[in-house]
Amino acid sequence: MGIIIRKAETDDTVGLVICIDLAYVGYAQQGIDLPPVSEGIAEDIRDHHVWVADDAGEIVGGLILMISEGSSKLANIAVHPEYGGRGIGGRLIDTAIAASKAANCHSITLVTHAAMSDNVRLYEHLGWSKTGARDNKVFMNRVL
Repeated sequence: MGIIIRKAETDDTVGLVICIDLAYVGYAQQGIDLPPVSEGIAEDIRDHHVWVADDAGEIVGGLILMISEGSSKLANIAVHPEYGGRGIGGRLIDTAIAASKAANCHSITLVTHAAMSDNVRLYEHLGWSKTGARDNKVFMNRVL
């Protein structure tokens, strides 16, 4: 059947936490100082727009989107390292963009770590622009 992108459910919490932790472990091993990236996932599923990439019941990716008046924020995106390079991240981002447009948002923002230069380049390739930087954070925006 393949990998499907679907809305996250409460029962997905543990699987999504595991996926996020695995997605970021390589950065932590490089000494990149990360915030607690998988903290509060149950609340995010309850309070925000969260999708998962599901491969026969295994969560292999996820995205958290916060929508407010006229704009949205991509709060977290993660793909299990064994599933990288398969377009899962792009599919999740496309889902977030579609949801943002459906909510009449004018833009979508994100914050990434300055040491994750590959991510910055990927977001730029996908239409985001840098809007600023502070400390170890890079702020980006994409007009919808």
